[in-house]
Amino acid sequence: MTPMVEERPRALLAGASRRWVRALPWALAFVLSVALLPTTIVVLTADYGVHGAVAAGLAAAQAAPLLLAVVRPLQAWCVVFAADVAGALALLAVDFEERLLWPFPPMELVGYVALCLALGLRERRRTLVLVWLATAAANVGLGFAAPHGFGARELLFTILGGVALLLGGALRERYEVQRRLAEQETISEAERGRRTLLEERARIARELHDVVAHHMSVITVQADTAEYRLRALPPDVREEFTSIASTARESLGEMRRLLGVLRNEEAHGELVPQPGLRQIGQLVEATARTVGPVEFTACEAEVPEAVGLSAYRIVQEALANVVRHAPGAATRVSLSVAGSAGDGDGGDRGSGGREGGGREGGGDRDSGGRDGGGRLTVLVVNGPPPRPRDGPLETGGTGHGLVGMRERVRLVGGALDVGPLPDGGFRVAARLPLTLTEEDLTEKDST
Repeated sequence: MTPMVEERPRALLAGASRRWVRALPWALAFVLSVALLPTTIVVLTADYGVHGAVAAGLAAAQAAPLLLAVVRPLQAWCVVFAADVAGALALLAVDFEERLLWPFPPMELVGYVALCLALGLRERRRTLVLVWLATAAANVGLGFAAPHGFGARELLFTILGGVALLLGGALRERYEVQRRLAEQETISEAERGRRTLLEERARIARELHDVVAHHMSVITVQADTAEYRLRALPPDVREEFTSIASTARESLGEMRRLLGVLRNEEAHGELVPQPGLRQIGQLVEATARTVGPVEFTACEAEVPEAVGLSAYRIVQEALANVVRHAPGAATRVSLSVAGSAGDGDGGDRGSGGREGGGREGGGDRDSGGRDGGGRLTVLVVNGPPPRPRDGPLETGGTGHGLVGMRERVRLVGGALDVGPLPDGGFRVAARLPLTLTEEDLTEKDST
């Protein structure tokens, strides 16, 4: 059995980020101890007439524990409280002037208030209430033995101690609330990022359902009509086509059930045909009517439907960022198909490595494609806005944009490069392979 190791108590303000704040309690405790020790001895001997040895003992018991209060304020309070009560009883044995404060002289008040402040910063509310009740009971109890009468002035020990406890407790609880809020915000941010990723993946899966369902439908129709289109099919081949058609129909049914799980109550209007490369021109025209001229280089090549859909969504999000963050900026959208890894990327490579212009992410690169069978390069570059804005058009991003781009690029085994430009603009470049290798499929299945 592993022995329990008692956790070493931490000093007050030990969790502060700045060094001088962490050292502040030690410095204050040292200054108070050094100042109160000789002061208490002088006042008790010169003003109250206490014997020197007794005054020195009381001064040491009342001032030295203030150093302990930085780490163990409750234990220090027990020592100081007992020494203060003992000092009040010792003053009953001497004859001092009525003008002097009793039962607790001023230097004892200073040390006790500082100790109560340290207690408030460390202990729980219940402990603070018990400390104040003990203080009040001792103060009132000693009042019955007051040599020169007992009034409001003699209750300063209880009043000031209570104020210090209340102030320290309020500061401690405020710090705890701020710490919990910071922890909750960190957890919420992580959960928000995870939820965003799952939402984007579900959205992509719903969109790709139409693409895959179209191909499966074509397989089903071709297999069903093969015996009518092709003459003199052997019986075994005819049975093979019938089996293919039956399997394809079962797969379509499974996909529809899967789509029912992925859809949510807010997923309306998803039954329309999915866009592709040919619809990007319409998207660019709509954006140009909003923010100004957009240079567009189209691509008439035939690409897989999944690649065309991914390209459309990437351009859509990139142009939406231009509308949000750089309205009126010169913008260029370029689509090109290259057959080798060294072709067709375009210029304007961003610096990367940092966020730019308030965008959702920046300087991010996700790679993983193999371009042996050619690739589609999607490039969206915008310059800085023509005039500075009075304020941000949006107070914050949702994070869906970059997450969606990453997932769509990862889906087809491509590479994504986004980042700010030195002139204040922004660049989005995606390279989408037109064919997937077996290695790509294995990587995506593993993720």
